[in-house]
Amino acid sequence: MPSSRRRPRLGPLLASVSLGTAAAWLAYSHLGLHRHRRLPPALPGRQERLASTAGDLAFYASDAAEGVPLLLIHSVNAAANAYEVRPLYRHYAGSRPVYALDLPGFGFSERRDRVYTPGLMTAAIHALAAEIRRRHGGARIDAMALSLSAEFLARAALERPDDYRSLGLVSPTGFDRRYERDDPRGSDAARAAVAFPLWGRPLFDLLVSRPSMRFFLEKTWGSTAIDEGLLAYDQLSAHQPGAEHAPFSFLAGHLFATATGRIYPRLALPVWMVHGTRGDFVDYCHAERFRDAPNWTIDVMETGAFPHFERLSEVTARYDAFLARVPA
Repeated sequence: MPSSRRRPRLGPLLASVSLGTAAAWLAYSHLGLHRHRRLPPALPGRQERLASTAGDLAFYASDAAEGVPLLLIHSVNAAANAYEVRPLYRHYAGSRPVYALDLPGFGFSERRDRVYTPGLMTAAIHALAAEIRRRHGGARIDAMALSLSAEFLARAALERPDDYRSLGLVSPTGFDRRYERDDPRGSDAARAAVAFPLWGRPLFDLLVSRPSMRFFLEKTWGSTAIDEGLLAYDQLSAHQPGAEHAPFSFLAGHLFATATGRIYPRLALPVWMVHGTRGDFVDYCHAERFRDAPNWTIDVMETGAFPHFERLSEVTARYDAFLARVPA
């Protein structure tokens, strides 16, 4: 005979537990999470600031040596900052002038609440490129950018080609299915939804929790052997006041508004591109269009999306070989 006891209904119980967990996290994020941790410099050398139309910018400079200046630009993600170019910066510091930018909304640059766009990022690159040229007698510079920032650097070079001698693109975005898309626009509604004060920062805090950040770095590396120093610094950088504002624009699509199929083919400068074969960022099906272009050099390495962390000597050797062919 069926039991006369009524089975407990798990749906309402689970719902109440989930609501209770969410409420506890909201309270902890707003009241208990420390967001004023001391953030040390990501790189050696001088830390400087530059007022620009893109806001108050922070950058690093190591310019005691002679030579063509090199500008390094980190990628865009939830916890991006100049530490991402640290191996390259340290390698070239001392042999040539080297500069590294914290893009608007990241690192030590201004992190105020606004919509972050490719135009804003490009304006920041323009500002620092002009400042570097001013310090070095108007010389054209070499510039290297990671991932999504390669699109911003390409835009900057098209708008002001006289600023640059060459471009370096490390694991650049836009060579996958987005290559042939029209210029998309981000969603203001989506940004308003994710940035709503009650749950916006708690949502971001989940995104940049240590387990979450390790997970995404492992996807970037295509391996569990990530750089632990980068993870540690990203944790500090992501737990600063205002750290959520630029990533909210990223999540809402505002920073993916570059039609790369109309940008990359117009580059007339010497371009060096390198990308890896591991991880989630290995779709470069449209890169084949550029393999025979006389101004493009494309290298592929058995690494993840940050090859300079895994095989610095090989990356710099290939980059130096490319630069040796660039006209003075």
